[in-house]
Amino acid sequence: MKFRTRTPHCKTPGVNFRRAGFTLAEVLAALAFMAIVIPVAVQGLRIANLAGQVGQRKAVAVRVAERVLNELVVSGQLQGAAQNGTLRQGSQEYRWSLRSEQWREDAMRLVTVQVVFPVQGQDYDVHLSTLVDNSSR
Repeated sequence: MKFRTRTPHCKTPGVNFRRAGFTLAEVLAALAFMAIVIPVAVQGLRIANLAGQVGQRKAVAVRVAERVLNELVVSGQLQGAAQNGTLRQGSQEYRWSLRSEQWREDAMRLVTVQVVFPVQGQDYDVHLSTLVDNSSR
């Protein structure tokens, strides 16, 4: 047979002051844990956002480089050693520069377009190259 002894904690009948709750140490431990986890999670979100923006703008920069390279090759405007300009795609500006140099092995020219674009205050770039026949100039 089991007996339960009831120890009154107050003199008011029917009121039990022993309730489930968190101790001060548990609350402080939870706050310390959150102080460590929240900055790490925010940093992870910031890095993921940066990577997404860089990937998206890099894809646009490749299309810009391809467009510039195709236009200059088709129009035959590869005479100078270097050319540059700016293209606007949506709300972003993409600075491009073209460099043409003699290819080592054949009567060809190596034409390279570099497109520079900013993401969150830092510049990133994309290079696109092709070979062009010298005799077609």
